Amino acid sequence: MMSTVTTSIVTPDGPVLEEDYEMVSCTAENGELGILPGHIPLVAPLKVSSVRLQIQGRTDYVSVSGGFLEVRPDRVTILAQSAERASDIDVDRAEQAKQRAEKRLQDKQANLDQIRAEQALNRAINRLDVASHAR
Repeated sequence: MMSTVTTSIVTPDGPVLEEDYEMVSCTAENGELGILPGHIPLVAPLKVSSVRLQIQGRTDYVSVSGGFLEVRPDRVTILAQSAERASDIDVDRAEQAKQRAEKRLQDKQANLDQIRAEQALNRAINRLDVASHAR
């Protein structure tokens, strides 16, 4: 019997994923985390990044726009403002968002939106990266 941890990824719009995995890898504010079944309880803020979920030699990818990771020995919960499975990402839309953000960063006349544009660019690049793993 293989050991797994029940993993949920939840957004304000509802659940994105609820499945059992052997390992959950994600990027917290202070570095990479690899969660196996029986992991010590933990709460950590997440960066805009991909969550990698492994089961039976397969890896599923989900983009998250930051949020929080909560780990209990038998369950991993990720609460994110937005999250998408690789196969659900609209690549054209993400590409357009990336171009818009790049253009805003080049214009620079309105400095007030510099940080927002950088964050939007970061999210778009992450979504495109995760989408490249869609099966």
